[in-house]
Amino acid sequence: TDAVALAEEIQKGEPLITASCKEHVIHLVQRLQEKLGEKEDRQFCLFKVLRAHILPLTNVAFNKSGSRFITGSYDRTCKVWDTASGEELRTLEGHGNVVYAIAFNNPYSDKIATGSFDKTCRLWSTETGKCYHTFRGHSAEIVCLSFNLQSTLVATGSMDTTAKLWDIEKGEEIVTLSGHSAEIIALSFNTTGDRIITGSFDHTVAVWDVGTGRMLHTLIGHRGEISSAQFNWDCSLIVTGSMDKTCMLWNAMTGTHIATLSGHSDEILDVCFDYAGQRIATASADGSARVYNAETKKCIAKLEGHGGEISKVCFNPKGNRILTASSDKTARLWDAATGHCLQVLEGHTDEIFSCAFNYKGDIIITGNKDITFFFFF
Repeated sequence: TDAVALAEEIQKGEPLITASCKEHVIHLVQRLQEKLGEKEDRQFCLFKVLRAHILPLTNVAFNKSGSRFITGSYDRTCKVWDTASGEELRTLEGHGNVVYAIAFNNPYSDKIATGSFDKTCRLWSTETGKCYHTFRGHSAEIVCLSFNLQSTLVATGSMDTTAKLWDIEKGEEIVTLSGHSAEIIALSFNTTGDRIITGSFDHTVAVWDVGTGRMLHTLIGHRGEISSAQFNWDCSLIVTGSMDKTCMLWNAMTGTHIATLSGHSDEILDVCFDYAGQRIATASADGSARVYNAETKKCIAKLEGHGGEISKVCFNPKGNRILTASSDKTARLWDAATGHCLQVLEGHTDEIFSCAFNYKGDIIITGNKDITFFFFF
């Protein structure tokens, strides 16, 4: 792409980009081109092994920069860790049961939310460990949660069939999203924060208006429990994965079904878009992952090699690498375009249930029930 021509096109469509800003926009486009053109032939190597909790882990998550990460556990705590040193910075205590769902309020990363089987969600300070609020109102276990990108709301999904939206500053419930007939096990805000989707064991995904709490659409078509649901970056598409062995693509504005992405021979356990929304990755209990083109709906790569089910799949920020976590005790790094396995990350002695890249894509974290591993470029 011609950086100057692109900057001029951006300037025409955006009144805030004045002539004085043009050179800076050109510079940013050129930096992006350089970043995308960098060769990535380096291997990840094991940097740190942490025995994080006295009871099994439930989840792991990075802050945006990758300088901190958190772990949730059956021991009723969430721990905050320094990535570079592997040092435990603080323990977030107060829940009366398993801490199952955890998240930073990325991109700010100054707050942490924890959802528990004690039916509450807690909001904490990343720096001090202070508990700002305890959100009470669910009548059953909280199993998923998410911040909006604006960091004004946190959403919680529960086994009580409802989701709730909470005001981060006031510590108050904004609205209860009622309409599912079974447990809610996945939820996700769109980028602009005006919509949220909930996936349920009732085989449906609901699209809600965040401002009013009104259900806008019900995505009906799957014949099994929903395992995962996500918006693409520009909020135009929704992808859903199900225990019925299929992945479905939906129009986020109208709720209409666009395509069914088939090919797996067992349950789909995780789905995700890349950051540009051009590709979709699926992870299955059949031991394989697949990559689909979001525009053509065609399968462009099959990621085969794991010896057990794949529970988690994610793209690196650049979108050219895919990370998978498997019950075969390994994580694998793949070329997103070809499906070629670039590296097998070994060392765990039990199934890996979670994995993630940091924002730069040069750190990987993997977790099994007892241990967290770090792999650095």
